[in-house]
Amino acid sequence: MACRQADSGLYCISILAYTPRRVSGNRRGSLPPLSKTVFAMNRNLCLATALFMLALPSLPVPGLSDDTVGERLSLESLRQAYSDPDGRIAEIGGVEVYYKDQGQGPAILMIHGSRSTLRTWDRIAPELVDRYRVIRYDLPPHGLSGSVSDEAAERLEPASFTAGLLDHLGVGRVTCVGVSSGGTTCMYFAAAYPDRVNRLIMSNSPSDPVRTDHMVFTPEFARALEEYTESGFESEFFINTFLDFYSGDPQRISEQTRREYYDFNRRVTESNSTALIGIVEDHQKARKAMAGVRAPTLLIWGGRDALLIPAAAGILGGYLENTQVSTVFMPDVGHYPPLESPLRFAKIVAAYIEGATPNTTP
Repeated sequence: MACRQADSGLYCISILAYTPRRVSGNRRGSLPPLSKTVFAMNRNLCLATALFMLALPSLPVPGLSDDTVGERLSLESLRQAYSDPDGRIAEIGGVEVYYKDQGQGPAILMIHGSRSTLRTWDRIAPELVDRYRVIRYDLPPHGLSGSVSDEAAERLEPASFTAGLLDHLGVGRVTCVGVSSGGTTCMYFAAAYPDRVNRLIMSNSPSDPVRTDHMVFTPEFARALEEYTESGFESEFFINTFLDFYSGDPQRISEQTRREYYDFNRRVTESNSTALIGIVEDHQKARKAMAGVRAPTLLIWGGRDALLIPAAAGILGGYLENTQVSTVFMPDVGHYPPLESPLRFAKIVAAYIEGATPNTTP
């Protein structure tokens, strides 16, 4: 077991074994045999692995200089490349947030996970905007949202920032849908603002503690992590292997999604990268918030998640002890159900709203 302190908390991981798993296609080329040093893994690799396994945002590896400045992208260049006519920018609590607000009807707020952007919902929103108002945003300082100053990080919480955005849009109540740490952000919002959440929908979101001793890494992912610790940079190979490892079926992740992940995760390194993201490293705080949720809750769980195995859904559901919790497993899907199976995910969301909880206050 190796542990290391990072800006967002203490992380520990136990490395057990490596088992080959087929990676779709051969566009990334074959890999040479792994050396014994990869199997041993050093402390820096354990740190990087823990961060990635917990699906946290891209963080620099302590003690490494970044020699890839020329490959990183500025916020301005990302906005030039990825802004579109439906996107808007608002200033909430002194922080610029990029968001989309589409459709009419009862409001659904969708929050992406760490290392992701609002594009997580690009194939889900179109299935719902004919009868719902779908709101989604890039968690600052990620995607096309702005930086988070030290002052803003001290003053704002993920829940209060979310409330501020909804205030800006004139939205009172929402169904809050989040994947991975986005689900945790939704949970904190539902606990802090119970009168503003009709329903809570969480997908493959962590509870605390998060166990890693069950994980088995593919040789490709081990090599990608080793590469990262040597360079401090997330190459296309790293991003592709990361997405492959966390997918039930890597072929479901499109080349466009892979390119977007690569571009957004090579944004110039920002401070306070987790300040406005719901995370669970404070066990007491997280458990108190989970127990404070009163909105009916649905857990949509990818059953092939390498980190948050199906049993993790039961743990999370147990922590949500003061509300009714329903669980739907997607047994062939990994950590990111909205990316892998967006149409199925949208149908489950709609069925829960319209079929299971139609009388919840609109």
